[in-house]
Amino acid sequence: MGSHLCERLLAEGYHVTCMDNLRTGSLENIAHLLQEGEAEYSEDFELIDHDITNHIHLPGELDELYHFASPASPKDFQKIPIPILKVGALGTLNCLGLALSKGSRFMLASSSEVYGDPLVHPQSEEYWGNVNPIGVRGVYDEAKRYAEAMTMAYSRHHNLQTRIVRIFNTYGPRMRADDGRMIPNFITQALSGRALTVYGDGSQTRSVQYVDDLIEGVLSLMRSSESRPVNIGNPIEHTVLEIAELVIELTASHSEIINEALPEDDPKQRCPDIGRARESLGWEPRVGAREGLEKTIEWFATGRTQEGLEVPTER
Repeated sequence: MGSHLCERLLAEGYHVTCMDNLRTGSLENIAHLLQEGEAEYSEDFELIDHDITNHIHLPGELDELYHFASPASPKDFQKIPIPILKVGALGTLNCLGLALSKGSRFMLASSSEVYGDPLVHPQSEEYWGNVNPIGVRGVYDEAKRYAEAMTMAYSRHHNLQTRIVRIFNTYGPRMRADDGRMIPNFITQALSGRALTVYGDGSQTRSVQYVDDLIEGVLSLMRSSESRPVNIGNPIEHTVLEIAELVIELTASHSEIINEALPEDDPKQRCPDIGRARESLGWEPRVGAREGLEKTIEWFATGRTQEGLEVPTER
């Protein structure tokens, strides 16, 4: 998502500083933003290798700060739980401190995970959620909830201009093939002719949105006067089984579908109420699942790579 956001901001004439330690990201995703694919910055794009759980020093002016840092794949919840908690706590604290010192507007990329395994459907921003704080998903869920609380504290106590976007299931080009989430799993399995793995019986629902819709919603929120959390997602529900079958159709794959045990605390339903986004931002998604999946499958099928790039350290 960060690479798509950088790309869009550059297209609109911004000077963009991208800060990432590439723990779960890839330099390939922003290679096209560097001059002729070389490890040399273009005039309006700067890339800094830095872990935001450490103090952030950034010279010069800063108008907008988008805090999108955090591993987000369920595979990461057990592999790197403490870094996930640290980026939600210390990383958010450092980003808020930077925004306050620069007088910049701040956006937190939160998540539908703040709703946990919801007991209310669809989920509106007024719902406080059903989260298991000691479960395997708790490291991500509670990190996002804590980050929201800290963001609102800075808004109330320091009068910082803040925005909170609650992002629902988003997919598109540049996702990791080994991400572990539903759509990249299905696409990579189908393209290689392997069986598609559906957890549970596949009746659980997801609302999937294409990344271009997300970026449009994010920018609309940042430029609005809406300071409350806003759901950005596609309210059209699909079962996991329906998504698997659609991926098989679009890839013309002969893959079978196999079922495995449902992971701990895996939500049964996830669907945003986007009434606030419609009313406050005039936003709603435009890319349907079939169109978005076709674009994503095409990207995965091309196997784009870029070698030999280096990332400078913070300066």
